Amino acid sequence: MHSNKGEVPNRALASVIMAAGQGKRMQDPSLPKVLYPIGSEPMLGHVVRLCDKVQASPIICIIGYGREAVAAYLSNKFPDAKIAIQEEQLGTGHAVQQAEQQLDGFSGDVLILSGDVPLLTLETASRLIKEHRAKNAIASVLSVLLPDPTGYGRIVRTDTGSLQKIVEEKDATPDEKKINEINSGIYVFDAKILFDVLKRIDRKNAQSEYYLTDAFALIIEQFGLGAVAVVTTSDPIEVSGVNTKEQLAALEAEYHWRRV
Repeated sequence: MHSNKGEVPNRALASVIMAAGQGKRMQDPSLPKVLYPIGSEPMLGHVVRLCDKVQASPIICIIGYGREAVAAYLSNKFPDAKIAIQEEQLGTGHAVQQAEQQLDGFSGDVLILSGDVPLLTLETASRLIKEHRAKNAIASVLSVLLPDPTGYGRIVRTDTGSLQKIVEEKDATPDEKKINEINSGIYVFDAKILFDVLKRIDRKNAQSEYYLTDAFALIIEQFGLGAVAVVTTSDPIEVSGVNTKEQLAALEAEYHWRRV
């Protein structure tokens, strides 16, 4: 049965949350970064709740640093969430690979989020999923324009506006560093193609890590430019991650201000 034109195909949705990092710049080795609270709930809790709201199932949390504490929190508050362990922190591509076993036999889309990006709205997450499906994309990325893009991966587009690649700051040319459209680290992928492609990424980059972002270039190479959709949000706060106590305090203030 074919869906009518204009209808968005309804596919199964799973979610993978990257929550394995230590957060060295938080300067407190006793607490894994994703357990720092925003509005009295750990950041990871905000992200798992969002996955619940978009009706993702399963929800898989990739944990590593402080795994006992993170696993205990999840089993207490979100007993349905599944856990995968990233033993070594070898990059975002490697982190997502740890979910492959849990998604064995799963056919549909995977929403990939970070456990330290707590203010993403339901509206934006839903729009990303909806546009990914409406465009029949194999992969989609959420981008945002920043006045100062320093430190973020850049969205490199072709002359016609399609995604050409995502380049990490440390690997960017001087021209690429001038681009102010950045990668939020929030994605939707076709699950089966994602795990096939992840087997082909390498560590030939400035950080010797398996970058999840390299999957986009491989998908474009295999399926053509239209295979990847870019969805842009105008709100940098909702895609802001936390790396320092100052950033945590800033997001805490935003969280309360936005709830008023």
